[in-house]
Amino acid sequence: MRVAVIGGGRMGAGIAQIFLVKGDTVTVQEPQADAARRRIAEGLAIAESKGAARRDEALSRLTMAEVPPDAELVIEAVPEDAGLKAEVLAEAESAIDAGAVLATNTSSLSIAELAAALGRPERLIGLHFFNPVPVQRLVEIVVTDSTPAGVLERAKECVEHVGKTSVVVNDSPGFATSRLGVLLGLEAIRMVEEGVASAEDIDTAMALGYGHPMGPLKLGDLVGLDVRLAIAEYLHARLGPRFEPPKLLRDKVAAGELGRKSGKGFYEW
Repeated sequence: MRVAVIGGGRMGAGIAQIFLVKGDTVTVQEPQADAARRRIAEGLAIAESKGAARRDEALSRLTMAEVPPDAELVIEAVPEDAGLKAEVLAEAESAIDAGAVLATNTSSLSIAELAAALGRPERLIGLHFFNPVPVQRLVEIVVTDSTPAGVLERAKECVEHVGKTSVVVNDSPGFATSRLGVLLGLEAIRMVEEGVASAEDIDTAMALGYGHPMGPLKLGDLVGLDVRLAIAEYLHARLGPRFEPPKLLRDKVAAGELGRKSGKGFYEW
């Protein structure tokens, strides 16, 4: 398969990696091309150490360039900014064949609203991968009322191709996973804010008591507290006060305590 990924950050690099591991040809469109290529190469080295793929052979199928006209699957994975996403999706649509699958990796933004910038809005579908992409098994496929059955089936085939499991969710704020995950994370932050328990004990309670692979506060640190805040603000505007961001979350973001990427969030990294 000929795959194009727009954005070479952590998510885009991870998406590129899983298709390269499966033997596909991948083009990544990213202004910081050298950094993105290094990121992908590091991920492939880990995959090679586990016997999943040969790093150098996989890298030979990677190109850092703009979306090619012959791409069969294009996945946008730029930052969670509606204007930026709409812009790059419109550019991609103008570059590719009408039969190619065009997808966005948004975790919360409306697919229909992003699609409004397209000539054929019905062709856009959500493919919400999870971080870290090579490890997480789920992909949330998000459809609108106008998504053709053929587009959905091809999206399912692409997810199955890379060894993931898909769930299908109708287009709505936060879809299923972000809506539930953010709500849990916000309540955990309020519990820390109110002195109910420490971040470590809240996370341990959810991991051991409910079987979560990690607690909501550590997960927030991994995702990025700035990302958590942006999604919470979006959901607050769309779904009401139950998604209002706690003051502690705003304070941490304002102080630059964003989680793993800054070295400190609810945990020291």
